[in-house]
Amino acid sequence: MRYTARLAAVLLLGLAFTLVSREPQTDPRLKKASRAGERNGWIQVHLEGTPGEIGFQHGYLLAPEIKDTFQDISIEMAHDEKKPWEFFRKTAQEVFWPHIEQEYRDELAGIAEGLKARGATLDLWDVVALNAWLELPYYDKWLDKGQPTASAGPGDHCSAFVATGSYTRDGRVVIGHNNWTSYASGERWNIMFDIAPAKGSRMLMDGMPGLIHSGDDFGVNAAGIIITETTISNFNGFDPDGIPEFVRARKAMQYAGSIDDFARIMKEGNNGGYANNWLVADRKTNEVADLELGLKNVTLERTKDGFFVGANFPVDAKLTREETTFDPADKTTSQSARHQRWLTLMEQNKGRIDIAAGQRFLADHFDAYEGKVHASERTLCGHIELSPRGMGTWERPYAPSGAVQNKVTDAAGAEKMSLTAALGHACGVGFKAARHLAQHPEFAWQKDVLRDMPARPWTRFTAR
Repeated sequence: MRYTARLAAVLLLGLAFTLVSREPQTDPRLKKASRAGERNGWIQVHLEGTPGEIGFQHGYLLAPEIKDTFQDISIEMAHDEKKPWEFFRKTAQEVFWPHIEQEYRDELAGIAEGLKARGATLDLWDVVALNAWLELPYYDKWLDKGQPTASAGPGDHCSAFVATGSYTRDGRVVIGHNNWTSYASGERWNIMFDIAPAKGSRMLMDGMPGLIHSGDDFGVNAAGIIITETTISNFNGFDPDGIPEFVRARKAMQYAGSIDDFARIMKEGNNGGYANNWLVADRKTNEVADLELGLKNVTLERTKDGFFVGANFPVDAKLTREETTFDPADKTTSQSARHQRWLTLMEQNKGRIDIAAGQRFLADHFDAYEGKVHASERTLCGHIELSPRGMGTWERPYAPSGAVQNKVTDAAGAEKMSLTAALGHACGVGFKAARHLAQHPEFAWQKDVLRDMPARPWTRFTAR
């Protein structure tokens, strides 16, 4: 009798799994979409169709991850900006939504509809606010009598490079980036989006659940453009009548077929939100470019034989002076030390830069200011949780923040719509949440969202 009951339970469980696996096929919008099994922490999804279809697929296939990410971001935003989530919902509706073109309105609405189909309570304004979370602080500080919009916190830390010509092993482009943010949000930055839209180019990009853009902005498109960025430190300024950065970043990833296309799309309607120094490569021409996109000052440099690097170090002196509070003369900062380290690595490795070299660069622990190996916020593989007060410009010592994931690709990989990626620190050092919270109880407010962040191996992803 006990055996029969157990067998019946197993059969019912199997039936339930069968129904779950078949159930997505009941909605025709999901026919071309798929979600692959986890690979070294990454979840790859294929989204295809019209904007509304892509959005619905996104919301439906990633509903558990979107709800989890929303919990983290809402907690972090409330703590950092000292505002309730309703403030960000209202801003999303009244400030951002009027300047979002119909294509991306349809996709955002589709995400909300896909979430609803999975029983989630998040609505459209939650989804829009989640997409805008990186630029909402810029608007928030703009409201606050023009105070500096971005402190030297984790949002101002990423490391990136792009090289071509005599600097690379094969003379073609190589590009790499590691994303710096809080470990709580970074551990959730684990989606590999393979998107085949009805219009524009196919894209392969990393991202967070629920975002229509990459967020840390690393991706390749079928038109031959490869994109990444690092944030401009201590940036001031915001235009509430401009187009949201997350819309322009996604549009550029989808529609740019050249460096000129990319620059035009990013500049058109620039609202100053999430101001970045963009590194762009065209695998067709092996040209690389640096677009430093301020609100008042915009510069575009390009070359077919050289490199550009990003370390949140403002490049243009006029932009630095007029739109930031950053001090380029202070050599103790993370930005200055990492900028110097990039310049050294590029020259030391001239003619030998390839994917393997890029992966080593992102794991680098050399502090150019102190002249020694010491993992901290001043190294390319950033470990802010190991940086005490007084080092550089970081204002919260031992914050569980720093490099959270890494990507590198080259022209040959981009031709195949392929890139390599690794979650956690590229150096191989993992992070233990419980141990850190026990040692630094001032971060107890993160206890419900902070997770362990193991270092995973490099993994290749290709659009399917």
